[in-house]
Amino acid sequence: MTTASLALVGHLRPQRGRMAAGVLLGLLGSVMGLAQPMAAKQVMDDMGRGGPAYGPVIALSVLVAAGGILAGLGHYVLDRSAESIVCAARRRLIDRLLALRVPVVERTEPGDLISRVTSDTALLRQSAPQAVSAAVTGTLITLATVVMMGLLDAVLLGVTLGVIAFVGIVVAVVAPRIGRATRHTQEAVGRMGAALERALGAFRTIKASGAERQEAGALYRAAEHARRTGVRAAAWEAVSATLSAVVVQVCFLVVLGVGGARVTSGAIGVSTLVAFLLYLFALAPRIGQLVEGVGQFQIGSAAAARIREVENMEAENLEAEKLETEKLQVEGERHGGEGGASRPKADPLPARVAFRDVRFAYRPGLPRVHHRVSFTVPGGGLTAFVGPSGTGKTTVFSLIERFYDPDAGQVLLDGKDVRQWPLAELRAAIGYVEQDTPVLAGTLRENLTLGAVDATEEELRHALRLVRLDGVTDRLPLGLDTDVGHRGSRLSGGERQRVAIARALLRRPRLLLLDEATSQLDAANEAALRDTITDIAGRITVLVVAHRLSTVTTADRIVVMEAGHVRAVGTHAELLEADSLYRELATTQLLNGR
Repeated sequence: MTTASLALVGHLRPQRGRMAAGVLLGLLGSVMGLAQPMAAKQVMDDMGRGGPAYGPVIALSVLVAAGGILAGLGHYVLDRSAESIVCAARRRLIDRLLALRVPVVERTEPGDLISRVTSDTALLRQSAPQAVSAAVTGTLITLATVVMMGLLDAVLLGVTLGVIAFVGIVVAVVAPRIGRATRHTQEAVGRMGAALERALGAFRTIKASGAERQEAGALYRAAEHARRTGVRAAAWEAVSATLSAVVVQVCFLVVLGVGGARVTSGAIGVSTLVAFLLYLFALAPRIGQLVEGVGQFQIGSAAAARIREVENMEAENLEAEKLETEKLQVEGERHGGEGGASRPKADPLPARVAFRDVRFAYRPGLPRVHHRVSFTVPGGGLTAFVGPSGTGKTTVFSLIERFYDPDAGQVLLDGKDVRQWPLAELRAAIGYVEQDTPVLAGTLRENLTLGAVDATEEELRHALRLVRLDGVTDRLPLGLDTDVGHRGSRLSGGERQRVAIARALLRRPRLLLLDEATSQLDAANEAALRDTITDIAGRITVLVVAHRLSTVTTADRIVVMEAGHVRAVGTHAELLEADSLYRELATTQLLNGR
């Protein structure tokens, strides 16, 4: 079996019991249908002898009804198993996507990943169970039909076997092409999803630039490419189905001609020819079912292969997180708590951070962002990172959070290399406010409690007061349960920043990372938030990437970075005296802000 086929089998295996039941029901329904031509032959023979045919007619009616009921039940069971297969595949993909390492996601188009969860998994529903049913039921019933036809007349059977052999050749030639064409179609759909995600992600920019037609053109091209690949796949499926149907029709005509001659010669009776033709009519859809099943299996295999690609992408070590969570749950239950707390207990000791000769590039072949970066931040206090754009300030935070690992050197938290920390424990100790302060679609409450689901109403109100959002929420129609729109579109830039800061504070971090977290605030709110951060820095360690002089003048220490190096460390007054770059920055718009 190919790798793609093995991937598909892996998705089917958990549902093998239910699928076996569905196939068995379908098989029983087909067996009922298999007996119908013999019952019809008996009806004709009885009527030919002038005798009553009530018994055979009743038997034929029961066979038709029972066969239909069993076939319907089998179809339902298979469809239900198909939904379970799709749901399980989507759950595995969701778990894997959320566990992927940051560099992997940044190298992959989000729209393509989304299409694998939605479109590719849907193909499993359409193809997998029915393909298995066609393979099993179709093969067995075809063999049984051939046996019954052989019992009726060996000559006519020879004609039929020739047809089956030709159809087999057609399937062997066409099936791999269906699989390849389907894979190309799904890849094209993924690229179209990526193009659409790109457009919607910059919706206001596109409108403000008057670029709607330009972006529509790119989407049209992606849709046209998907259409062409889809037509190619449909063409191969049509070739397979059409050849099979034509060959079966030719077979019927040949059997009718040869059978008529044999009836005329007295070799077989009319009832035998009628029964044989009924079997041939029953065989034709079975052959079509087999051909379609092989094609559907190829389609499902192509989808499973794309799903497997995601499952093979590099992910973070979630097993360590799981063990750490279970440990916290056990300890919580042992001490009479509820267990499984979403946030760590408050630690009286702020975190200590140190970089030791850290060298880092985002990808092999790209210039290094850090060149032997070293600095030490003691527990507690406010440390600001300043420097021209592109000097690696935000990268410092990414390395602390272990979104990336350094190429050389060490990043230490409390004297321990961050690579030795369980990820769950490491990130539970850190609150991080990103540069673009993302807000998720949903309510304000859902955004604030992201990572802090056990936060009380009082804690929420306290966090909102700290960032001066309490007045804003009081004016909202549903308060904390107001929907903030896609990516927080119903909030201003400054409000989104304050939501992100409140969210970080609710996690009770020992280390708070703020990446230009006040860049969109007005002067009054910035001053109030600066006072809040200064107060917080008395209890935890706060690291700030800042481009405003007002943010750094009160810092306990300032780290000046230039071209991936740490140029100087000191207080505002010390650096004004001793460092020419800092002195230049302090007198320019870069550090003074808006």
